[in-house]
Amino acid sequence: MVKWLLKLIVGSRNNRVIRKIAPLVVKINALEEELQNGPEEVLQEKTAVWKAHLERYTLNVETYSDRILRSRTPEENREVLRRWSEKFESLASEFRKAGGFPGHGAIDGLDEEALVEKILEAQRLFQDLKDDFPAARAAYLEEILPEAFAVVKNAARRLCGREWIVCDHPVKWEMVHFDVQLIGGIGLHRGMIAEMATGEGKTLVATLPVFLNALTGLGVHVITVNDYLARRDAEWMGYLFEYLGLTVGVIQNDQRGEIRREQYRKDITYGTASEFGFDYLRDNGMAQAADHQVQRNHYF
Repeated sequence: MVKWLLKLIVGSRNNRVIRKIAPLVVKINALEEELQNGPEEVLQEKTAVWKAHLERYTLNVETYSDRILRSRTPEENREVLRRWSEKFESLASEFRKAGGFPGHGAIDGLDEEALVEKILEAQRLFQDLKDDFPAARAAYLEEILPEAFAVVKNAARRLCGREWIVCDHPVKWEMVHFDVQLIGGIGLHRGMIAEMATGEGKTLVATLPVFLNALTGLGVHVITVNDYLARRDAEWMGYLFEYLGLTVGVIQNDQRGEIRREQYRKDITYGTASEFGFDYLRDNGMAQAADHQVQRNHYF
């Protein structure tokens, strides 16, 4: 009885979560309404700006041993150090340790020995900083979430009435995200399980957190139940993502290594749980060299 009364007064946990998310939905809708008055190029521009910001947190930097650095020419090492300087300059506003690294002017005056020492110092500094990247990335995604979701919703609105080929058949786009889909998208991004009824648009809901996380450039896997649905969703929802400036791939059972590798290099990759799972097992149990692996490094 007490439990029933408490639930009646306070509400279920699900209702409390939805009430907490509701102001964010209002903000998304207000931002999307503003976007309706601007040109469509604004959507691609925002995507590019977000991607550039998040690219600073990637780990795809080349490192060198002391021996290799000493075998290179001073000009080659100077160029390496310039790249490190640019990297730290882009991170200086968020990471205090990155702010003290020498700028381009100071690099020009360094001798051969000093260049090597500074590059090794840069590599050590980067190792210290990279552990903070996941938290910085997550904070930025949460910060831009309302505007990013508004961009996806506005793109869906602008595409209404357009036709394209999906699984060899013409399909007309006639969908714009409702509030319940915005709520589901926020929940998915925040690691919740979003249970939705038949017809509530689960496929469309996924476009919101998928777009947001694909901005990281680290790759997003969208898992469905069979090859047909993977292809369908990649061609159907993929048009929306490509309209916004992202790349989309799909894994199919009959694909060979090079094609699979190419699909995994896309911003977003559709496929089935079994294909993703067996590719992971092959990469980590059977591949004899890095160029035999098809998936990228995982960041989760």
